[in-house]
Amino acid sequence: MIPLGEWPLAARRALVGVFTDIDDTLTTEGAISADALAALADLRTAGLHRVAITGRPVGWSEPFANVWPVDAIVAENGAVALLPLPGGGLEKRYQQDAPTRERNFARMQSVLGRIEREIPGARRAADSAGRECDIAIDHSEFTQLGDAQIAAVVALMQSEGMHATVSSIHVNGWYGSHNKLEGARWIVRELWGRRLDDEMPRWAYVGDSTNDALMFQHFDNSIGVANVRRFEAALSHLPRYVASRERGAGFAEAAAAVLRAR
Repeated sequence: MIPLGEWPLAARRALVGVFTDIDDTLTTEGAISADALAALADLRTAGLHRVAITGRPVGWSEPFANVWPVDAIVAENGAVALLPLPGGGLEKRYQQDAPTRERNFARMQSVLGRIEREIPGARRAADSAGRECDIAIDHSEFTQLGDAQIAAVVALMQSEGMHATVSSIHVNGWYGSHNKLEGARWIVRELWGRRLDDEMPRWAYVGDSTNDALMFQHFDNSIGVANVRRFEAALSHLPRYVASRERGAGFAEAAAAVLRAR
């Protein structure tokens, strides 16, 4: 990982937008920090797109999509998007049709019950009531699970044919081909009618943990806030650049680097 200060000016100047994780990237101690919120507003003023992509549920994300200066929040690891409407309120868009979501929801609830019965200490995430397209097991938000327990949760999800990924706080599982990268591709098509892969060098991604590895792999302008170092040994792909500060302050540092190039 290269220090953020070595991010080339030309690469920063070419950007049209920034994707970002939420937990422990925009947030600090569970809430968005004032400097991160101001950084999103400054990016908007500079004319850059701003999209948050998270493993958090759509229900949890709704109040933030209403008030944060973002073009969209893509929730549940790419499954569903919340789009602020010009006159107020939100539009909700899904990658899967309603019958598919209904079938998958029933299957996922069965897996969730099995995890809680079979893996000692495993509990569904506190935000589970707001989830429509995935399930989540808490490992660091309100419940502490060890590495062996986390691995057991992942293995059980995968044995049931689910995709599974580990964020800084949860283990998420779902059915379907979506993920954070596919969610990013989808929202660029939906909002701007363009192909993200045609302009990947013109976007940045900011994240902090193992469920950001796919994004770190595909974005040349990938940035880890400083707390990404706690996952360094577990990351299959590291961010290209790393901020000197953690969490929301690290996001603000990355945004400031972008804005200095404008």
